[in-house]
Amino acid sequence: MSFEWPWQYNFPPFFTLQPNVDTRQKQLAAWCSLALSYCRHHKLYTLDIMEAQESPVFNHKNIDRKLSMEAILIVFEELRKKGNLEWLDKNKTRCLVMWRRPEEWGKLIYQWVSKNGMVNTVFTLYELANGDDTESEEFHGLEDWMLIRSLQALQMDGKAEVISMDDGKGVKFF
Repeated sequence: MSFEWPWQYNFPPFFTLQPNVDTRQKQLAAWCSLALSYCRHHKLYTLDIMEAQESPVFNHKNIDRKLSMEAILIVFEELRKKGNLEWLDKNKTRCLVMWRRPEEWGKLIYQWVSKNGMVNTVFTLYELANGDDTESEEFHGLEDWMLIRSLQALQMDGKAEVISMDDGKGVKFF
């Protein structure tokens, strides 16, 4: 399935931050939505700011438009304020993108565990994110950092316990 670009993506002024406050807020909301949708579609969890500027999401070669680095940083700051992005370094060159928050991933994982009658079962993190049983699930292939945060959210709710095992970490669901 190919990614569906929003209508604004083919509108050249979309790639220039608008001076009018109301217009800019709508534009930033559209950019945030586009960035999260793109990352979700391509299962991207980490972004490098320099690479982002050259990626199709911020660089529309067909209409010869590119969002400026300054504008990308403004979009990323909006995403950070909404809890969808965390910087990995003080220089803001790499970031974690959370197109779904840890609590949401935890809920999806727990629904799968419950639906399949696996409450009171222990899983390794690898089995959960990469095992054959989860292949058709949206959380299949989830990166370790997000998987751990998701399981910690479930642990806070008393639905799981993250445990240390001989070969790494595991989780038991309640």
